[in-house]
Amino acid sequence: MEREQIRRLFELYYARMQRVARSLLYDEQEAEDVVGDVFESLLGGTAVLLPGTEEQYLMASIRNRCLKRLRHQRVVRQAQMPAPPDEDKTEDERLADIMEFVAARLSVQEQRILHLRFTEGYSYQEIALREGISRVAVWKHLAHAIAAIKKQFNPQKL
Repeated sequence: MEREQIRRLFELYYARMQRVARSLLYDEQEAEDVVGDVFESLLGGTAVLLPGTEEQYLMASIRNRCLKRLRHQRVVRQAQMPAPPDEDKTEDERLADIMEFVAARLSVQEQRILHLRFTEGYSYQEIALREGISRVAVWKHLAHAIAAIKKQFNPQKL
């Protein structure tokens, strides 16, 4: 793409692109950086924009770059958060805690179904035949048991 075409696009769409980026990022400087990145990629790239598609391309580029930047910021924030106390435990200790929870809080049938599925490796159909219940009932028991375990041991990711 030629510099003159890019200059024309800049004059036509810069203000709108800036507003879109600012509304997504809530940061003036970040918005300017994203818009600048889009035009820089046009200058250095081999993008060919067909007449009538420039605006859609530029707006989609702004949206995608803003979303990418927001995802990156979230990853950085998560990396800076202190580890939850459970992460100090070994895998065996976490597994022992889960097994203790399963024994104390789940029904005998849910415990059997969990064991058959995850320890013995039985299929839903095999468990259903063995327990004398439907495959849907097996699924419901497993879904309930897994949800209870997740709620107990990983409440922030629900």
